[in-house]
Amino acid sequence: MKYCLPLVGLLILLLLWHIGVGVLAQSLPIAAALAPSAALSALGRLLSGSEIYVHMFASLQRVAVGLLAALTVGVPLGLLVGFSPRFEQMSSGAFQWLRMISPLSWMPVAVMLFGVGDAPIYFLLFFAAVWPIMLNTAAGVRAINPAWLQLGQSLSATRGETLRHIVLPAIFGQILTGVRLAVGVLWIVLVPCEMLGVNSGLGYFILDTRDRLAYHELTAAIVLIGLLGWTLDATARMLHRVYAR
Repeated sequence: MKYCLPLVGLLILLLLWHIGVGVLAQSLPIAAALAPSAALSALGRLLSGSEIYVHMFASLQRVAVGLLAALTVGVPLGLLVGFSPRFEQMSSGAFQWLRMISPLSWMPVAVMLFGVGDAPIYFLLFFAAVWPIMLNTAAGVRAINPAWLQLGQSLSATRGETLRHIVLPAIFGQILTGVRLAVGVLWIVLVPCEMLGVNSGLGYFILDTRDRLAYHELTAAIVLIGLLGWTLDATARMLHRVYAR
């Protein structure tokens, strides 16, 4: 039953996909190239070759760099916000304002500042991922049992020892939650970011298939993006469950 219900949901989705394409094909014949059978067949051919793996690796590398940068900045900021009410009051307005700006709206600015290539993509991915990590870290700090901190003080623990042995273990679950949310945002923002003039990545591959009028490959790339995103989210959930145990 654990696996049957998700499988039923996927089969229903495939059926709706097939019906939708069939309805569209009556008035738009080119829509037949978007059918599930054509997309899955094209996906099999892509996975049997080597080109698509180059694009997959490029996209996953950009996600990893953006996530690492967001962790490097977001966790210390979250600690500062969580431990310092004065800093939180001073920065909350600015952080909330920045958080509500779509990362994609920074695309022209990123290209102007960093040029064309990976650098603007890293900036946009960092900007998208830093907020859930920072906010979840701060929430974890506020949820720490004060008795734990008092115990550290009674044992004459230094600030570094308190951070390593009490604070970070206590908030690690919240940080993992922030990572999971950040990965979801990153994966959504990544594809349009890879249309910024780079020559690799799944976003670039989608543009390439459009230009070649290879719509069956385009649909296959969309399916692959969904599968990879699901895998990344499942990995984040697994890490959270392992830590919770």
